[in-house]
Amino acid sequence: MRVTWLAFAAVAAARHVPIGSNGFIQGHEAPKNPGVTEWLGVPYAQPPVDQFRFAPPQPYTPNGIHIADCMYSVSKLVDYPEKTPQFDSIFEAFGAINNHTQSEDCLTLNVWSKSDLNQLKPVYVNFYGGRWTSGTTNTPFYYGGGFADAEDIIIVTVNYRMNIFGFPGLPETPPNLGLLDQRLAVEWVKRNIRGFGGDPDRITISGQSCGSASVDYWAYAYQSEPLVAGLISHSGTAISFPTNNRTTAVKHWYAVSDQLGCGSSGDVLPCMRKQNASAILAAASAVKVPNTNPARKSPAFQPTVDDVTVFGNYSLLSEQGKFARIPYLVGHNANEAGFYKISSYAQGSKLTDQQWDDFNMQTFFCPSNLEAAHRSRHHTPVWRFQYNADWENTRLYPTSGAYHGVEFNILFGESAEISGIAESDAQRQLQVQMRSAWSSFITNPQGGLQALGWPSYNPEAPTLAEIGLDNHPSVSFKGTKGSTQRCAALLAQI
Repeated sequence: MRVTWLAFAAVAAARHVPIGSNGFIQGHEAPKNPGVTEWLGVPYAQPPVDQFRFAPPQPYTPNGIHIADCMYSVSKLVDYPEKTPQFDSIFEAFGAINNHTQSEDCLTLNVWSKSDLNQLKPVYVNFYGGRWTSGTTNTPFYYGGGFADAEDIIIVTVNYRMNIFGFPGLPETPPNLGLLDQRLAVEWVKRNIRGFGGDPDRITISGQSCGSASVDYWAYAYQSEPLVAGLISHSGTAISFPTNNRTTAVKHWYAVSDQLGCGSSGDVLPCMRKQNASAILAAASAVKVPNTNPARKSPAFQPTVDDVTVFGNYSLLSEQGKFARIPYLVGHNANEAGFYKISSYAQGSKLTDQQWDDFNMQTFFCPSNLEAAHRSRHHTPVWRFQYNADWENTRLYPTSGAYHGVEFNILFGESAEISGIAESDAQRQLQVQMRSAWSSFITNPQGGLQALGWPSYNPEAPTLAEIGLDNHPSVSFKGTKGSTQRCAALLAQI
């Protein structure tokens, strides 16, 4: 991936976009989607190195470019029982298992847009997941050319810091740098997207897993200045995953600094900024965390409650309506556990079917239900979905079902390339429907889905959108009232 900065020059047959007063950025035609221009590896912040390591992101000033994945712990392939022939390629694409260069100089984003600029297009900004530990935009899983081509919207994917580099836990310092990266990226998009043909007043942010939770965090952190017109959460809300408190975060920070010879108390930051980045990552990966949930192991470095970007009482805040009153599309997949079972197996954990079903409900279904119900009661437009389809070319093992993350194969449309197996006719038909629904929301968050016949969420009515039920390329609606008592019991355990 490369990007070229030009001093107000014009180059034939290339798309050039002005970026503030600093020059132009050059794009090129997307190889797989003629008519779509892509700009890859666009810096939105100063490289967070040297004095900027473990510091909030700073606005970008062009001074050369280094394109790389952010520093993250790379997962290993798992020899899972009865895994399909495509298991490894899917796991590699989704889990960011690759040989890409990793660097702290990674705060970049990618843009895809049709070359036709007759009118400003709505903008979709996506944040990857990865358990606050790993993730990259440089994977076919998040290639945006097909989605941009099919729906004539602008797709933006954002790299942000993870692990200790994004959530370091320094005492008396902003702890959630990765979330601040996301904010600065959206500010950059807001300021510059018009040059790419985008409408700065129609930006929707979206995320998957921890990226999904960060989208919901956004609604609480930026109530008065959300910058965006819509929010989409795939498999995770502010209630779904645990957070660190300040004491725990600082303890983990000093555990790493002590391993690296920088000390276990006091101001160790100057020393830590001199350490090799890979050594820091290895030391962070070695920090032990008590395993309180056998279905999902918590990372040592994750968002910390600071009452600025992350809060400790989201259920109460949600009930009180203390979120940005902007449209929200929130949902999950029917069998999120289908993916989590793989890491659980690798760690030697064995859970019953009932435990996995409770995990699906407690972590995904019930938090989505609760927050959607509160938004509905506070007259905020909200829609609920559940993705159900289980296609041959995305299947991980015979019973993986609609597992964590699988629906992005429909939205971004790269399942055939990743798996080597062609999409079925029904799969392609569902792709058209789901892309159309998402595009309708992104284009008009207030009423786009209603125009397609999607009712806004009402906990007392059949308003949960069931997508791809029984592999039918259709959307149907059911009620969630029957889950109220069970959800109350499960959420009380968090």
